[in-house]
Amino acid sequence: MKRVLVVDWLDKFGGAERVIASLEKTFRFTQIYGLTNVMKPSDLNKITQGKSILITTTFLQIFGRFFRLFFFTFHYFISKIKIDSSAKTIISSSHAVAKGISKSSKNQLHISYFQARNFKYIWDDAPLYFGKFLFLVKPLINYLQKLDFKQAQKPDFIISNSKFVQQWVKEKYNRDSIVIYPPVALDDFPLETQKENYYVAVGRIVAYKRFDLIVEAFKNSDKKLIVLGDGPELSKLKENATENIEFKGFVDSSTVRKYISRAKAFIHIGVEDFGIAPIEAQSCGTPVIAFKAGGILETVLDGSTGFFFEKQTKESLLNAIESFEKSDWDATKIHLHAQTFSEERFSNEMQNFVHNCEKDYFNIHN
Repeated sequence: MKRVLVVDWLDKFGGAERVIASLEKTFRFTQIYGLTNVMKPSDLNKITQGKSILITTTFLQIFGRFFRLFFFTFHYFISKIKIDSSAKTIISSSHAVAKGISKSSKNQLHISYFQARNFKYIWDDAPLYFGKFLFLVKPLINYLQKLDFKQAQKPDFIISNSKFVQQWVKEKYNRDSIVIYPPVALDDFPLETQKENYYVAVGRIVAYKRFDLIVEAFKNSDKKLIVLGDGPELSKLKENATENIEFKGFVDSSTVRKYISRAKAFIHIGVEDFGIAPIEAQSCGTPVIAFKAGGILETVLDGSTGFFFEKQTKESLLNAIESFEKSDWDATKIHLHAQTFSEERFSNEMQNFVHNCEKDYFNIHN
């Protein structure tokens, strides 16, 4: 059966792209569609696994890495993509607008995997992205929200990557969905029982992940913090940091593993829809200190594999660290909990769901 994949875009290889790679490995798509492809060939190869696969993009391709400046056109361009009419099943991986793809045949099946709360910069995180200019763009945001709601009605079935996202999808789009947790490359993050005297924070340095609060907390502490990741907020954080805070920038997966495996704890203060990095840390036997909100509530066991704090503030984080250091942590127990989020489990659950949907759908429509 011919299946094609629709993504929002291809740029850097991160958590969402790991899921896309697992989808490709599971379903072996004949073609990939997206708004734009600015991904390095070496990163793209991680998705296609060396296979030559046709990638179809849109007019936004001409803007290169500046395509996000035209976010207000994303719904329009995704709706203009023409899917091969011979494709039977469309699987979209959506954290923004991929769900809005149009079928080229009424008999096609569209299953959308929601990697996150979609298009967050026009929904929950608009104040973070637009700041004091929010009032100026409010009419545009309202218009885009209406478009986003309309396009969210297009998939025949929706899969959410967490219960947190599932609830959000119901609230914003009035759509029911099932939950299949994303895959984590657990074999790349083996158990390490020997910990060193530092904390670690990992991720893309963007506003909603609130690395600024982590830095502010450790400025008021003598404890060592290592930050792994790159992004538009990095230079600002460096300017505001003290000597006990080290920034390593973008590093490869082996370096990430080295730092998180030996850290005293992994710090997580943003509201993530799922959060792969905290599971990688737990797979290494490293406990997680996290703000009590979002998908992290489904992946960390409070008091057993990590420690939650109630407020998204530097004071609450510092208090949590002090409490954390008074407790004992079992690295092996933490590692075993993380194994429930394996790639094999994701692949099996996706295959079963897609096959069942195809069987029922095509029995009716053919």
